[in-house]
Parts: sequence; structure tokens; C-alpha cells
Amino acid sequence: MKLLTRYNRSTIAITTAIMLVAAIAYYFAITAVLSRQVDKALEVEEHEVHDYAKLNGTLPHVFSTNHQAIIFTRVNSAIERKFADTVYRDLKDEELEPARALYTWVKVQGKQYRVVVVQSKVENEDLVKVIFLITLGLIAALLAALFFLNRIILSNIWKPFYKILEQVKAFNLADKRSIKTVPSDIDEFKELDSAVSLMADRVEDDYHALKAFTENASHELMTPISVINSKLDTFLQTGEFSKAQSKLLTDMYASVTKLTRLNKSMLLLAKIENGLITDKREINLKTLIEDSLDHFEDLIAGREIVIERLLDDKTMKVSLLLMEVLIGNLISNALRHNVPGGFISIELNHLKLHVSNSGNPEVLDMTNMFRRFKKAASSEGSGLGLTISRQICDMYGFNLDYVNLNSVHHFIVTFAPGVS
Repeated sequence: MKLLTRYNRSTIAITTAIMLVAAIAYYFAITAVLSRQVDKALEVEEHEVHDYAKLNGTLPHVFSTNHQAIIFTRVNSAIERKFADTVYRDLKDEELEPARALYTWVKVQGKQYRVVVVQSKVENEDLVKVIFLITLGLIAALLAALFFLNRIILSNIWKPFYKILEQVKAFNLADKRSIKTVPSDIDEFKELDSAVSLMADRVEDDYHALKAFTENASHELMTPISVINSKLDTFLQTGEFSKAQSKLLTDMYASVTKLTRLNKSMLLLAKIENGLITDKREINLKTLIEDSLDHFEDLIAGREIVIERLLDDKTMKVSLLLMEVLIGNLISNALRHNVPGGFISIELNHLKLHVSNSGNPEVLDMTNMFRRFKKAASSEGSGLGLTISRQICDMYGFNLDYVNLNSVHHFIVTFAPGVS
């Protein structure tokens, strides 16, 4: 829910509650005031009855109108004077109407009489209803005006915030576009703008420092490794060695080769994790898979692995390097953990890439499979292949899942809907 919507809802709800309480209180207040006016009118009639009886020594004539009546009844003793709500029969429509009555007494020539002065409240109640409806209309108009004014005023007030937010969302180190200052008269937005600009500058500095370090590390580490590799090649060609010496040199050569692969894998992983690989192009995954299978052709033939493929054309705009690494890692993993005479099945459609292979019936541990340097004891890999594959999938919003069914290992890459 947007901030403006949340604020408007809260404001309207609170204002509505306050207005309703005020309207109810206003209704009862108006009712009480009008009732008091009726009571005063009844008291005037009471005084006139007393004055007439005192002056003339007799009761005034009993009369009734459409809205008022006076009733006299002989009683033995004085009664309690009081006001009360009652009903009154309209002489014109013969309908009962709400009314107000004053019960009092008067003494004429030594005799006690009960006096009931009744006055209809229909006109007052009609007036109350009109006032109440007008009040409700004003409240509704006020709430509507408040709603639209809030939208207009708050939209203008929060405009700098949304501009800053839009720049933060669009911020990309690869675009080389800095966050521009957003002018505002509000101190909090000024502080936010300043903090975001400083943060973006720090991130950009860290990015360039990390990129430089990665490039330098790649160059500086590969140089001595290449020298060692070259020296070993030269040394192996200088003469004959004993069996023990040959084994030692072969182990050294294998270790240097492994170190080279490990260095490349770690640098690639660092680049992926820090978003240093940003190139994108339209590529065909079917072509990449076929090229990767051609690359492993000798290894496949040597182990007599049967390749089953069901490949549809699937294009997407991603990094060619990362897709080559992802596909290569999955196929390499399927080959490395296969059995002689086994099979590898590769299925590609617009939803997923499914690589399955025969192999050891043992189910791999999902909790450790994608962790760094976690590998089988017999594996000659660096232990980073599946970690890199997971990072590539996370980068593009793919899901990488593993399932073991009947000693067949399945790795399934489910593509994100927005990547095509």
C-alpha cells in the first residue's frame, strides 16, 4: 500500500469517526434545545391558565388545535408538576404524533384541578431532521474536499521523495549515471537526498576499487602461475627422470593446472557476486548446449557416455560468458559424476533446462551442494562449479533445483518469466 493511500485512509477514517461523534452530539444538543423551547412554551400556557383562574375565578375554556391542547381534570389533591414526552392526536389527520406535555395543577374556588398542557413536536422533529441532514451533507462535502486536497497537497509535498526513490531504483553502476540532487524545501527530504547521494558515491568508489582489485588480482596471480607452468614444461623436456621424479613432476603439473582453474573460478565468482559482469546480448541456448557438448566430445567418447538431447530453440538476453559457464558446469558435473557406459539427458524448452545423468545412487546433500568447496572426495574439480552456477541463476532470477530419482541425478534450471 502506498504511503499517500495509507495516510488518506487513516485521515478519512479518523475524521469520519470524529465527525460522526460530533454529528450525534450535535443532534442530541439540537433536540435538547428545541425540547427546552417547547417546555418554555408550555410554561407560558401554564402561567396564562393560572392568571386566568386567578382573575376570573374559573377555568378557561378547554380547547384543542392541530398542535396544542389543554385538558382539565378534577382531583382531590395537588399533583407533582413535571414535563414528559407523550403522544398527541392530530385533529386534521387523526394520526398520533410525538408531543411534549406539562403536568401541573391549579386551584379554583377551593377545588383542585389537574392541568395537562400538550404541544406537538412534529415541527421541531422535522426541523431537527433537516438540520441533521444538512449537517451530514456538510460532513460528506468536507470529507470529499479533505480527501482531494490531501491528494493534491501531499502529492506535491512528497514529490521530491518519489524523485529520489525513482533514482535509487534506476541506479546501476554499469550505466555510469550518478544520482542527481533533488531540490526541496523540506529539511527531512534534503537530508535524505544528501544521504542517498553520499551512499551512491561510496558504492561507486567501492565498485571501482573492487573492480580494479579483481582485475589486478587476476593479472598478478596468473603471471607467476603461467611462469611455473612454463618452467615445468621446459623442465619435463630437459631429460629423463626416475619413476618417482616423474610422478612428483606430474603431481606438481596437475596442482598448477588445478590452481589455474581455481584462480579463474574464484575471480569469476567474485565478479558475479559483486555485479561486475553486466554485458548482455541475445543468445540461443540450444546453440550453446551443442557447442558445449562438442567441447566435451573426447571425454564423452572416452567414457562411452550416451547423450540424449531434446532441445527447443530458446533465446534470451543475458551474458554470453555466464551462460557458457552455467551450461558448461552442468554438463561437466554430469560427466564427472557419471559411470562408464552411462547416459546424460539434456532437455531444453522455453520454461526450463533439465540435465540428468546416471551415476552413484547416493543422494547428494542439498544443504551443502551449492556451498563453496563442497565436492565429492573423488572429484577433481575446484568445488566451485555448482556455487558459481547457483550465483548465475540467482543473478537472473532462475531457480536451480536438484532431485535424485532411481539413482538418476536431475539438475533443473527454471527460467524467470521476465528473462527472454
